[in-house]
Amino acid sequence: MNFFEAIFKHDPNSTAIVCEEGDITYGQLCERTLSMARVLHSLDLEPGDRVALLLTDSPEFVDAFIAISSLGAIVVPINLALPLSDQRAIVHNSRARFVLLDRDRCRIFLTGAPENMHFPRVLLDVSPEVEIAGEGGAEFWITEMPKGATATVIETLWWLKQETAGNALPRFENISPDQPSFILYTSGSTGDPKGAVHQLSDMLYTNETYCREVLQLRPSDRLFSSSRLPFAYGLGNSFTFPLLNGVTSILCRQKPTAEVIARVFREHRPTIFFGVPVVYNLLLEHHRQQTLDCSGLRLCVSAGEALPAHLGEQWESTFGVKILDAIGSTEMLHMFMSNHEDDMKYGSSGKLLNGYEARLLDAEGREVDEGVEGNLWIKGESAAKGYWEKPTETARTFVDGWVRTGDLYRRDRDGYWFHMGRSDDCFKSSGQWVSPVEVESVLLRHANVARAAVVEDFDSDGLPCPCAFVVSEHVELDEGALEIELKKHMGSMLPRFKQPRRYVFVNELPYTATGKVQRFKLRNQLRERRG
Repeated sequence: MNFFEAIFKHDPNSTAIVCEEGDITYGQLCERTLSMARVLHSLDLEPGDRVALLLTDSPEFVDAFIAISSLGAIVVPINLALPLSDQRAIVHNSRARFVLLDRDRCRIFLTGAPENMHFPRVLLDVSPEVEIAGEGGAEFWITEMPKGATATVIETLWWLKQETAGNALPRFENISPDQPSFILYTSGSTGDPKGAVHQLSDMLYTNETYCREVLQLRPSDRLFSSSRLPFAYGLGNSFTFPLLNGVTSILCRQKPTAEVIARVFREHRPTIFFGVPVVYNLLLEHHRQQTLDCSGLRLCVSAGEALPAHLGEQWESTFGVKILDAIGSTEMLHMFMSNHEDDMKYGSSGKLLNGYEARLLDAEGREVDEGVEGNLWIKGESAAKGYWEKPTETARTFVDGWVRTGDLYRRDRDGYWFHMGRSDDCFKSSGQWVSPVEVESVLLRHANVARAAVVEDFDSDGLPCPCAFVVSEHVELDEGALEIELKKHMGSMLPRFKQPRRYVFVNELPYTATGKVQRFKLRNQLRERRG
C-alpha cells in the first residue's frame, strides 16, 4: 500500500487541519510532509529505523508521522504526560535512531539522563524566529549532560528544511502489509507500558470497521479528540479517520482541560467529539458554572474505560447529543465493540463490530454461558503483531490469532456487552467475585460523589474486602457524615460482600493520560497505610 497516496488523494483545497496557527489544507499538508520527507531522506533514514515523536497534537506531529511511515521507517509516538523517566525508557527500549522534540523539551529530556541510556540523534522543532547557531546547531546548552549524550547530534528542523528544499523528492514505495510501521506504548493502567507493534494496514482496517460502521463520516465533519495523538484512541480520532476520509481534524497543543475544550467547542465547532468518562464528567461540572456550547456537535464518543450509565444519560438530557460508549485497546488499535446511534444501551459497550470476533472464557479456558462473566478475547485484522522486544508478554497476550484483553465482560441475550472490570482488578470478598466497576457505578449514583474507585483491601482479620476511594462533589461536607450516607446508600443497593468496608476520601484519583484509573497506585497506598 502507498500510505502517502491514501491520504493525499483528497481535494487539495479542502481543510485537513484546524489548529492554533490557522487552517491547513490537504495541499499545504502535502507540501509540509514532502519537506519533512526530504529532511529524513537526506539523513539516510532507512526502512525499519525507529523515529520517536515527543510532540504536541500539532501539524508537525501529523506531517512527521506520514513522512516517516511513507519512507518505511517506524514511528514511535510518546505521550508528553508521561513521567520523564518513562519517556526516556521508551526511547531506550525502542532504540530510536532519531527523536523529534521542541527546544525546551530537549533540554529537559537530556539533562540528567542516565549514562547508560540509548541517545538518538535529536531533531529540534523550532520556529524560524528562533535564532540558531552555526550549521544548523541549536543555540542552547544542556547542563549536567550525561557522558552518553555528549556525542548526541542536535539539529534544527527549520534549518534542515531550508537546506534540503531543492532536493529531489524521495520515492514512496508500496509498503508490505506485514511491515511494522508504528509502535504504540500502552497507557500503563497496570503499571507496565509495553510497545504494541502495528502496521499501516491496521489503520485501514479500523477505518473500514469502526469509522464506516459507527461514525459514518460526512464531508462537513470536523473531528476533535481530548485523547491525544500518541494513544491508539487519539490516533484514530484525530489522524486515521479524518485524513483517510478527507474531512477535518481539529488539533490543540494545550492540555485538554474543561476550559480549553469549551473554547474549542465555541471557536471551532467540532461535529464529533471523542472523550473519556472523566472528561465528560468534568465538562458537565464546567457547564454548571459556565454554559458549554455543544450546538455544533452531532455525536460524542467515549472510550478508555466504561462510561457510567447515569453519566451518558445526564449528558444526553443536558445537551441533546448521544454519547456512544465503546471499547478498544492499544493492541487492537481502536474499537472492536461500540454502541450505535440507532442501537445503543447506556451502561454497555454496545455490540461487537463487523470484522471482529469475541469470546468469553473462564479461568480454565472454557467458554462461559450467556450472562456469565468471563475473560474477553478478541480477534480481528487490526491486532498488533506483538510487543516490541517482549517475547514473554507477547506469547501470553497474543495466542493463535486471539488477543487477551485483560477485561472481564458479560454479554446479554440482546448482544450487548457489559464491562465488569479488569481481570487483575477483580477480587473475591466472602468467597464471591467483586467487580470494581459495578460497585463504582452504584457509588456514582450518590449526589455527593463526583468520582470513585474501588480496590481490594483487607479487614482486621486479613480477609479481602472492598475499599472505596471517593472524591466528593462538595468539599465542605463532613467526611464522617458522608461515610454514613454512603454506607446506607450502598447497603440498599448491593449485597453485603460487595459493599465497601472502608472509605478513603481524596481530592483526586490517579489517572493515566487516557483517563483510566490506576488502581495499582491505590492498592499501593493501602499497603503503605497497613505498613
